[in-house]
This record gives sequence, structure tokens and C-alpha cells, in this order.
Amino acid sequence: MAKEQVTVEADETSPLDTFQQFFSLKRDVLVLSLAMFAFSLGFQMTNRFLSEYLVFLGASGLVVGIWGSFGNVIGAVYPYYGGVISDRVGSRYALTVFGFLSAIGFGIWLAAAFIDPIDLGILTIEPWVWVFVGLLLAQCWKSFGIGGHYAIVKQATEPDRLARGFASTETFRRTAFLLAPLIVAVLVADEFMPGFLWVLVIGIVFALLGTIVQHVMYEAEEDSVGSEFEGFGQILDDLRALPEPLRPLLVADTFIRFANGMVYVFFILVITQLMEIGWLVNLPVVGAIDLAPAALFGVLTGIEMLVALLTMAPAATIAERTGLKPVVGFGFFVYAVFPVMLIFAPENVWVLIALFAFSGLRFAGLPAHKALIVGPAERGAGGRVTGSYYFVRGAIVIPSGLLGGVLWDYVTPETAFTIASIIGMVGVIYFALYGKEFEAYQ
Repeated sequence: MAKEQVTVEADETSPLDTFQQFFSLKRDVLVLSLAMFAFSLGFQMTNRFLSEYLVFLGASGLVVGIWGSFGNVIGAVYPYYGGVISDRVGSRYALTVFGFLSAIGFGIWLAAAFIDPIDLGILTIEPWVWVFVGLLLAQCWKSFGIGGHYAIVKQATEPDRLARGFASTETFRRTAFLLAPLIVAVLVADEFMPGFLWVLVIGIVFALLGTIVQHVMYEAEEDSVGSEFEGFGQILDDLRALPEPLRPLLVADTFIRFANGMVYVFFILVITQLMEIGWLVNLPVVGAIDLAPAALFGVLTGIEMLVALLTMAPAATIAERTGLKPVVGFGFFVYAVFPVMLIFAPENVWVLIALFAFSGLRFAGLPAHKALIVGPAERGAGGRVTGSYYFVRGAIVIPSGLLGGVLWDYVTPETAFTIASIIGMVGVIYFALYGKEFEAYQ
């Protein structure tokens, strides 16, 4: 297939510029960005705190690790089939169905807190099991919808403006990522429960709102529809046809994501279970507020997303001048070293704030990263190319959470986080040595 040129726009120098450019993009991208804001707010308010919710419901560290791997299974399988469905029936209808299913999943998470253990004689179904069931539905828009997301931006944006299109949707998504943990911090300021139940209620509301907005406002006639799905043989064909520029990126990305998958679900437990550190904040008008550990984690993730939001647009300018490879490579480096820095950090709030601010830098290269993935795809196949990429990466990453859980429970958390950083650095080194095709494609 012919390759399309993908560039990074140098016009974006601040998040404000990105928001202004957002309104100059086509309606489909605008609608997608609004829906992405609503869903991301719901996901980010819940997902990063679900490990603590599992522990509250009686889960062990190993179960939390299995939870991470379970999410990886969904992350591997859903995007491919979501991309196929999106290419086949159109993005509007696919994303509407995925949105309603996600809202139902949030509802199951909420119900888990009110379900007693069910004794079946040979085994007992613990309340935390329903959190796993809920994820099967809650993850639908996020994972099934990846293909639709990429396909909409590709078909609504000129090839040399792909990075700008993705910068728009990504900036709105990260804005939700910034607000969500701060909302959670307010609701769980004193203690995690019952405040987190209200978080889940808000998640349901925003999932429904995002679904309705995208269904009503999205112009279905703009959809491009691909061919019938031909089974697993088509998966193999799509993988063989994966564009050459994606292969070195895919290998490095897989190392990075495997490392992150080992420890990501445990980040909140480092703060709430290992350090058990809160934060006494003195505000001028309100006075002293004693934040519980879960609330502190919300503040920390909010700071992480603030840095992400502030750096994505300037990173586009840097990439224009230095090339895509250094920007994406630096993001990979931050992914790799953050786990070992966090697990050995002193129990000091200001050190943790600095660490999570540093972690926010890993998002700087995401718009260029996404543009590269979908750029080589033919019109009407953007969903499948994206889904194929995520299918391979996600399939390999599946056991990472389980490995992290075993190390967390049966060795030490320090060992789990150190090994994760070592694996991540392998990905960084591979990308530095073998990312020539990626570098040449910009």
C-alpha cells in the first residue's frame, strides 16, 4: 500500500492553542473529542482506584495482579474486534453500543459493594469477583472503541494534519484525566469508602452522557465501511500486512507496556498500603484538610495529568525540530524508570509530587505515536490496522499483571518494581538501536 506522509505540526505551542485548533477541525473529530472527555472522566475516576476497591472487597495482592492481567486480556482482544466492527458497521453505531455497555459495567462495579459473598459449597463467590465481571462491559468503549477512534480521526483529517487531529482528542482526554482524580480526591478526602461509591455513580452518568452526545451529533454519512470479517485468518493477514514503520515501534512499545503492566495496578497500593501516607494541607480560606492516602493518590495523578496536558503541545514543536524518535524515546524512558523510582522513594509528599510530575512527561509523544500507527492505513481499514497493532501488543502483555502480583505477594514489591524497570529499559534500548524505520517515516 502507498505510504502517507505524517508530520508533526509545529503550530501548537500551548494547550490553549490546541483547544483553539480543536474547534477548527471537522465535526466528527470535535464530537469524538467531547465523547472522549466524558468517557475518560468516568474511566479515570474509577480505573486507577479499582485496585484499592478490590482490596476493600477482600482481594489479595495476587488477585490485584490477576486483575491487571485480566485487563490485559481485554486490552488485547477487544481493540482488534472493535476495529473490525467499526470498519464493518460504521463508527457511529459501534461506539454507541460500546458506550451503553460501558455504562452497564460501571453499574456492576457499583453493585459489587452491596453483594454479599455467595457460598456455593465447593467455592465462594467473593464480592470482588463482580468487579472482574463489570470490567468485561466497562472496558467496551475504551478498548473496542480504539479502532473507531483512530478511524474517525484518520477519515476526517488530512494526512499532514493527523498529529494535530490526535493532539486535539488526546488533549481533551488528558484534560479529563486531570479533573477526574481531583474529583475523586474530594469525594474520598476522609476515607476511601463510601466516597468511592459516589465516584462510580458519576462514572455511570458520564458514560451515558458521552454515549448520547456521540450518537446524536456524529454524522453517520461520513463513515467509511470496510469489508466482512473473515475469521482468524484475517487476523493473520492483517498482522502480516502491518506496515513496516510500525514494527520497531511495536517491539519497543511491547517491552514498555509489559513492564508497566507488571506494576501499574499497584501504584495506588504503594501509596495507600505500603507508605500509608496522607497529606495535611493548609488552605487560606478552608483551613487544614487532612487528606487520606487514597485522596493523596488522586492529587498525585492529577499533577501527573497536568504535566501531560502542559507538555503534549510543546513536544510537537520539539519533534518538528529534532525528529519524532527522541520525543517518543524519552516518553518510553520515563515509563521505564518510574516504577523503580516510586518504590524506593522516601515517604515524603513533596518527593512524591515531583515523581508523579516526572511521570506525566511520558505522555508528551502520544499524538505523534498515534499518528504513526494509523498513518499508513488505507481508508476504511484504519480500525483494523490499529486493532492489529494493539492486538499483538496486548496479547504479549497479558501475563504481566499476574507476574507482578506473584512478585508482590510472594517475593517483595521492591523486586516486582525493579524487574519492571529493567524490562522497560530493554524496550528503550531496543527503540534507540532499531527505530530507524520509525525515524525515517516522519
